Amino acid sequence: MNDMLTVDNIHTFIGQFHILEGVTVQVPHNTITVMLGRNGAGKTTTLRSIMGLNPIKQGEIIFKDQSIGRMRPYRIADLGIGYVPEHRAIFRDLTVEENLKIAERKRGDFANRAPFVFDLFPDLKRLYHLGGGQLSGGQQQMLTIARALIPDNTLLLIDEPSEGLAPIIIERIIEAIEQLSKHETTVLLVEQNFRMASLLAEYFVIVEEGCSVASGKMADLVNDKEMIHRYLGAA
Repeated sequence: MNDMLTVDNIHTFIGQFHILEGVTVQVPHNTITVMLGRNGAGKTTTLRSIMGLNPIKQGEIIFKDQSIGRMRPYRIADLGIGYVPEHRAIFRDLTVEENLKIAERKRGDFANRAPFVFDLFPDLKRLYHLGGGQLSGGQQQMLTIARALIPDNTLLLIDEPSEGLAPIIIERIIEAIEQLSKHETTVLLVEQNFRMASLLAEYFVIVEEGCSVASGKMADLVNDKEMIHRYLGAA
């Protein structure tokens, strides 16, 4: 299977600190790949490096056969990569409608994509004129993901979508992300909730202390209790 995204042995510094010391990730077309690891392992920095927000010092990042490892973030976004950050970075003083419209990459994106977005997240249609700051945590997470869907992105990088959410909301987020891969949207997901990751992802990569240490099919990892315990601390 051809890969939409290849992250090849990247090294990233933040200030003087060598955060990523050799991360490799392969993300096949139209699949969900999850990046796993303990807190501080380097997962968020990997996503930020792909987006050019933390520029790489070594290695290569290939998106659809094009090298993007030294591009500026706005150019990477223009290629069709959407980023859903960890902490629900919505505009709290803007309405749901305004949060979505401001995500347009070109005129008409909102009109074209709104039916799809509201089909995934019916709550947002109902809360269309409500301010972002008035939404619940789960609704804000839905809005954050929805905003990344307004442009015609073919790859989404989603960081910790289940963090701090009630189980019933997590189930709805799972359903929405599952639907994305059925609509030709490839997903690279960072997720601490192993149950959610195992339900969603077809492929996995584990990051430990800034290095990728294991990768493969999620079905194989689910049955490998020793690896789960060694790298993720789960029983």
